Parts: sequence; C-alpha cells; structure tokens
Amino acid sequence: MNKKKVAIVSFSLGKGGAERFAGLLTFMLEKSDFEVHSIIVNDDVDYKYDGFLFNLEKESANSLSFFKKLRKGKLLRNYLVQNKIDIVIDGRPRNHLIRELITKFIYRDSKVYYIVHSYNFGDYFPSSKFWSKILYKNAAALVCVSKAIEEKAKQLFEFKNLLTIYNPFFIADEEFKKEALATQQVILYFGRLDDKVKNFTLMLDAFSQSKIYEKGYLLHLMGAGDDVALIQKKIAALNLKDYVEVFPFKQNPCDEVSKAKFTILTSQYEGFPLSIVESLALGTPVIAVDCNSGPKEIIQNECNGLLVENHNPKALAEAMNRFADDSELYNFCKKNAAESVQHLSLKNISEQWKSLLNRQ
Repeated sequence: MNKKKVAIVSFSLGKGGAERFAGLLTFMLEKSDFEVHSIIVNDDVDYKYDGFLFNLEKESANSLSFFKKLRKGKLLRNYLVQNKIDIVIDGRPRNHLIRELITKFIYRDSKVYYIVHSYNFGDYFPSSKFWSKILYKNAAALVCVSKAIEEKAKQLFEFKNLLTIYNPFFIADEEFKKEALATQQVILYFGRLDDKVKNFTLMLDAFSQSKIYEKGYLLHLMGAGDDVALIQKKIAALNLKDYVEVFPFKQNPCDEVSKAKFTILTSQYEGFPLSIVESLALGTPVIAVDCNSGPKEIIQNECNGLLVENHNPKALAEAMNRFADDSELYNFCKKNAAESVQHLSLKNISEQWKSLLNRQ
C-alpha cells in the first residue's frame, strides 16, 4: 500500500516554538506511516527532522532579490506536483493577503490543513473577515494549538472546520533515564529572545522587585533572537549584571531545565508554549503569566506551577519568592509536574494527527 505523502510547510526549522513543532511533526507522521516532506521558506535549520527536506531559500539563492519570492512560489508548486503531495500542513505565519491567495492557488491539488500557532491573529488572518473566510473556506481544517485560539476563531469567523490539537513534548529516553540532577538556585527562561512578544521588561522588573537574588538566586536567559542587546541594556539599567546572564540558544537544554529551580514565562501572548510543557515533563515547575493563550491550559495553579496575572510585576515577584520560601508548595508542584503533561506526549498527540489526516 502506498503511503500518503504529506508536506509540512514552515517558515524554518530554527529556534522558535512553531519551528520546533514542525520538526516534531515530521517524526510523528513518519511513525504514523506517512511519507513526510518538510518545505522551509528560510534557510535556518536547528531542530532535527525526519523525512525529506526542501529548502526554498537555498533553491532560489541565485535569483535576484526582486524575483526571489516569485521563484520560491514556482519552486513550491513544482515540488508539490512532482512529488504528488496528497496533503499540505501549513504552519507559517500568513499575514500578507495577496501572497496567501497565491499560495492557496499553489496548493490547489492538495488537501490543506492550516495551523494557527498564536493568539495574535494578525499573524494568521487578514484584517478583513470577508477575506479570512475566502482564504480558509476550502481548508480541510484549521488546527488550533489551544482551546482559547479555537474559541476566538469561532467567535470572529464562525468557521466550521476548527479543532484543537495541542503541541506535544518530546524528551529522549536517555534524558529520562539520567540520574536526577541537583536543583540549583536558578530561574530559567529558554526560548526566543524577542522582547515585543516575551516581555523581558516584566520579567526583569519582577526579578528586581523580588530581591530573590539576595537569597542566592540567579536568572538565566537562554535563546537566540534580535533583542539580545536590548535585554542586556535592561539588565544594566536595573543593576542586575551580577545576577542575570544571557546564554546562547541550545537545541537540547534538558540539563539546564532539569537543574533549574523553576522556569518562567512572561509573554504578551502565546499559542501553546512548548517551553512550559517540556519544563514540566522534566519535572521542573513553572511560573507563567496568564496571557492569551496556552499557560492556563497547561498550568494548574499551585499544583504543577504558579499562574500569575499578566503585566503585574509585584504579583510575579511574590510568586518567585513563594517558590523560594515555601518548600512544601514547591515540592508539591515539582512532584506533580511530569505527570500533569503526560496527555501531551508525542505518542498521544501523534494519534490525534494520524486520525485527522486519515479522515476521508
């Protein structure tokens, strides 16, 4: 029996949560007996993937910049046709209407599933409801990564083809089999260093107000992005240079996450943040702000972490000190962390994707 051929179209396979998910999805679908093709728009590959890779940026490298986008569109169309792709899963940001209408035409012979990775709908829907309905009218499904995103799309557009499939975690067996690492007095953020979305101002202000560094705690920021200099400037302005350190992106930060006292997330908005899920899977509790969307669908307050009102540095500072001072609360959250996300294992989420793509 011939395998169904699936193309996963993504911005890249580098450094972000949506990109990390695109890599994980290749493994899920390969194990579910699909033939998987990854198609990336930009030449950035940090995460592992399975199946075939087609790099539009590399393939169009010799084109003049003015014609490069047109060249990428033609290459994409030719690849889908030549490889007889049955199903397209598009996880890119889709924030330019004309480009997306052209892409919709490029996909015309395939069954198309679109993923909405963020509560910031400007990245995925045209400002006009009319054009949003045109763009997604014939989609096999719009797959939302959180219930909050699904509800928002339902209210705004009255789509009938919506469903939620959460992002999974994947921790290699050897990571689980390691001896438990001694917990350090480190608060860890790991992810994209994008201040506009991740709101490091809030994180650093709260860390400063908490004075938790007087108890020996450090704040480690690990990742890559365009805002490293901006973050360093904020650290200096708050006189936190001795207590806050920025580390480069690491593809597998399991050791750092396992050793951290807790991880932290202060985003303006999210989709379904993998950093929270992966932290809990490794047994490390999380403090996160209650942003739209994701954290409140993962964190059970005072059970596997602490959920804090967003844009409230005082409340966030208090949460940090609660985990530092209240060992009974902290140990209870740590004990519950891994079990709380078992429903988000790669195996469980794989079954949901397999079921969806095998629908007639």
